Amino acid sequence: MSPIRLYTYPESTSIAPHILLHEIGVDFETVDVKLVENGLEELRKLNPRARIPVLVIGDQVITESTAIMTAIAQLAPEKHLLGQSNLETVRVYEWLNWLSGTLHGHAWGMVFRPERYIDDVSMYDAIRAKGMLAAKEIYEMIEKQLEGMHAVGDGFTVVDPFLYVVYRWAASRGIVSKEMHPKLCQLVSELVKRPSLKQVD
Repeated sequence: MSPIRLYTYPESTSIAPHILLHEIGVDFETVDVKLVENGLEELRKLNPRARIPVLVIGDQVITESTAIMTAIAQLAPEKHLLGQSNLETVRVYEWLNWLSGTLHGHAWGMVFRPERYIDDVSMYDAIRAKGMLAAKEIYEMIEKQLEGMHAVGDGFTVVDPFLYVVYRWAASRGIVSKEMHPKLCQLVSELVKRPSLKQVD
């Protein structure tokens, strides 16, 4: 198998593909761009948008979380990380697009990067507040949509570690709770028992 390298950043969505690489049991290395010298410059050479995560398999550079997690899943088709059926695969991508685009890109984007939305620094707090409100509404929808111990079907898919990441963001800011989000919290409590999660900080 070609060498595999994952570029990461603390508390970012790179946690999800990092978990998946451990899940499938392949050899790989990680590069934390915050810790290595000239990490950002190295990242920009691979991804001009300078966004994390970036996955390198051999001479192929893959960007965007959904594409990266698909690539990892394809390395171990026997794990069925994209679902057990065609319909489950559709549901996997439905979840990924919603989580990566609407929740991460839009709602949390306003919280983490208000400068992307407006130049007026005095409006940053208002943008962040709007983002938090949008995030809260999405977590309520996530709770309603969950039906079991996994996001899709009755098996672990690429959606589950992504849910774990966005749960961490919300939990650290007090916008998810066992009382309001019992299904999401239960899903995460089961996920953290997996060896692959225990290997990722």
